Amino acid sequence: MFAALRLSSLGQFTPEFPDAEALHLGLAKWNRRRLAVQTPGPDWQARLNEDQRMLRLEGAFVEAFRAHVADLAAGAPRDPEGFIGWFEGLKAAGPGQWDPLFGWLEVDADLEQVKWFLTQEAAGEAGFDDLVAMTQVKLPAGPKLELARNYWDEMGRGNEAGMHGPMLDRTVEGLGLTPTIDGTAWQSLCLANTMTAFATTRRYVYQSIGALGVVELTAPGRVACVDLALKRLGCGPEQRKYFALHAHLDVEHSKAWNAEALAPLVRETPDCARYIAEGALMRLICGEQCFETYRAHLWAHAHPVVYAAE
Repeated sequence: MFAALRLSSLGQFTPEFPDAEALHLGLAKWNRRRLAVQTPGPDWQARLNEDQRMLRLEGAFVEAFRAHVADLAAGAPRDPEGFIGWFEGLKAAGPGQWDPLFGWLEVDADLEQVKWFLTQEAAGEAGFDDLVAMTQVKLPAGPKLELARNYWDEMGRGNEAGMHGPMLDRTVEGLGLTPTIDGTAWQSLCLANTMTAFATTRRYVYQSIGALGVVELTAPGRVACVDLALKRLGCGPEQRKYFALHAHLDVEHSKAWNAEALAPLVRETPDCARYIAEGALMRLICGEQCFETYRAHLWAHAHPVVYAAE
């Protein structure tokens, strides 16, 4: 159903960024700089010129990616009920679903292997809370409220100890992980760069809604495997809390996102279905290539049991 794609074939490469790895390292470092809290400075015009150059590179990558998934996305139904059925079908048959990596992590991986995996994931984390906050700008009232409810959960419902971002940070600190951009597989950086491009670019707002929604739809099974792996390896509740929480909470988030954000948007603007579908497919393809890269690294000197797709 889904055509093969190598993310290394997408994008506009330049002498400064001659290949996909260089491009996504550059985009990741630029995103870290441009999204950081800053103060006014005399070099603002130079920064603006840099931003424009990087925005063109980012746009070229995203547009090439969109072109690849365009035919599949165009086939998504344009009525709310049909679209939600199509969208929910991605959980079973979308790119990267039921990857054997996660069964292996749950049952066979040792602590160092799990820590390497989590280091890659942490370095490529774009910040779901911030992505939701940026995406909700100027949405219609109903979908905006659903994104607000999701954001409030991400914020621990006003309790700092329950904030999801710092919860993941405590996992990273508790396991002694040291994620860095330069030490991360470019496929993981590509995933974060794609999500960031969607959320920060208003022409991609529907793609962002689709990408965020498909994370809520597909993540619970994967994070449950990570939680069980950490439990098996003797990690304490504080290191596991982020994954244990999302294994259950995201199921409810997905139901609400589909019913209160996706369906109303498609009902009001049927043409947006293809753009929401694009975002979902692109996010899943990014994840699929991350999983393939992680397996290639982790299984290079191992002989894992092959876990069949469920």
